[in-house]
Amino acid sequence: MSKNTADAISRSDRVLVAAMAIVLATASAAIGASLTYHPPTEHVAVAPVKAVVQAPRPATDAVMTQLLAEHKCLSEALYYEARGEGAGGQKAVAEVVFHRMNHGNYGHSICAVVYEGAGHTGCQFSFTCNGDVNRPRQLAAWRQSETLAAQILTGQVALKNATGGALNYHAVSVAPDWADTMDKTTQIGNHVFYRGAAHTRDS
Repeated sequence: MSKNTADAISRSDRVLVAAMAIVLATASAAIGASLTYHPPTEHVAVAPVKAVVQAPRPATDAVMTQLLAEHKCLSEALYYEARGEGAGGQKAVAEVVFHRMNHGNYGHSICAVVYEGAGHTGCQFSFTCNGDVNRPRQLAAWRQSETLAAQILTGQVALKNATGGALNYHAVSVAPDWADTMDKTTQIGNHVFYRGAAHTRDS
């Protein structure tokens, strides 16, 4: 493994660890506050009781598991949809994922948006139904996608709506029927972006 690849892995891991530390600190603060609150007990005789209080680890583990799942789904979208498009093209794909999540009709999490219709005709992102996810990945490109996804999720890299609110896109090499029913917003690299109300399939 080259030094550059190792550095990319290290950076990605550091970003994710920082994000998890924030989540854990927030959860710990909430747990700590609940454990230190004592309701008034005047006029009530209470026998001393020894008790061991443990933080609810399953809840924290669930948050971390969800964070890691969302990171993986976003990494996959960036990699499979735009790994040859550079950071600009990958951020454009990320924008579409977040626009769809905010729109409300495509799922309320990154994974729900990315894997909507997976395994069936009409999947929203073609890699989720054409078998690409089962093929070996290019390690360097995958690590770059993981790093960028982590940076987006933690706010280290900001998305600036370069796609103009796009909910859909397709490669320049195809001309899907649905494109005529939507408003073209821009072209970034080899992808053309659209916005509109239609619930359509992406390429």
